[in-house]
Amino acid sequence: MPAVTVDSTLELPRVPTPDPQTAPARPVRSVTGAPQGFEGEGFPVYRAFAGASLRDLDPFIHMDQMGEVDYAPGEPKGTPWHPHRGFETVTYMIDGEMQHQDSNGGGGLIADGATQWMTAGGGILHIETPPEHLVVSGGLFHGIQLWVNLPRANKWNPPKYQSIEGREATLLSSPDGGALVRVIAGEIAGHQGPGGTFTPITMIHATLSPGARLDLPWRPDFNALVYALSGRGTVGAENRPLDAHQLAVLGQGGALSVAATDRPDTRTPQLDVLILGGRPIREPVAHYGPFVMNTKAEIAQAIDDFQSGRLGVVPAERMPHTAPGEEDA
Repeated sequence: MPAVTVDSTLELPRVPTPDPQTAPARPVRSVTGAPQGFEGEGFPVYRAFAGASLRDLDPFIHMDQMGEVDYAPGEPKGTPWHPHRGFETVTYMIDGEMQHQDSNGGGGLIADGATQWMTAGGGILHIETPPEHLVVSGGLFHGIQLWVNLPRANKWNPPKYQSIEGREATLLSSPDGGALVRVIAGEIAGHQGPGGTFTPITMIHATLSPGARLDLPWRPDFNALVYALSGRGTVGAENRPLDAHQLAVLGQGGALSVAATDRPDTRTPQLDVLILGGRPIREPVAHYGPFVMNTKAEIAQAIDDFQSGRLGVVPAERMPHTAPGEEDA
């Protein structure tokens, strides 16, 4: 159950149904499944973008669905201190808690529907780790980490940090109240989300009740991706089946459509989807580990700058955390 919800969607502003004559629904170009893996110190993830081409994803680079997992006491894990350069990391906690700290002074608790938006720009070090009380107690952990590319002109910008609490997301409803739409960044039908981005994008988390349908107006100059976090439904103009942990890449059009099956999954009766779109940057991409640049030479420079300590310094007052290899640091 996502942390941010409402008692009645009928009390929210409604998203108008797009006119199919002037804003035709986008067809499905591909549906791919997300393989499971491990990130950081060993927390489970679904690699949401595996199988999709970078050209179709542009301006997005990478996305992990973290969990959903209910940890036993002592099991929660995070990441050690690590560098980034050339893009933005977006950490959205659907349920549970994660702490963030970076070498630029940003940080805080990401909990229950909050989003923390870190622009790495020219370089930053950061850490994401479960708070100590969660390590002791265990508990639910479910979130998203998304990497958004920066244009060449912004890759060297100073680092920046935004904290978006769950209650700050713009909440909307489908016309019949069957879908709750959380706008985290971007704009839908004149309703603006709170996230500020260098690269123009839209980021939405929608929950559809069994049998509900959501038709959203969508900027023709944006790409469109629909990722199923949980549940079962259909997507696109042709109502292509979409199951949990699958990504649909949509083609051209002025609207997108998602629907939840009226015969829901017994474990997750609702369909939860992350809907993403952005204006493609269409620049060369050189991607290596935590660095996303335009050329291999810039990647080599990023590695050298990190090894030389030019991407930042771990704060003296760092969060309580011991990562593998840091015991004697």
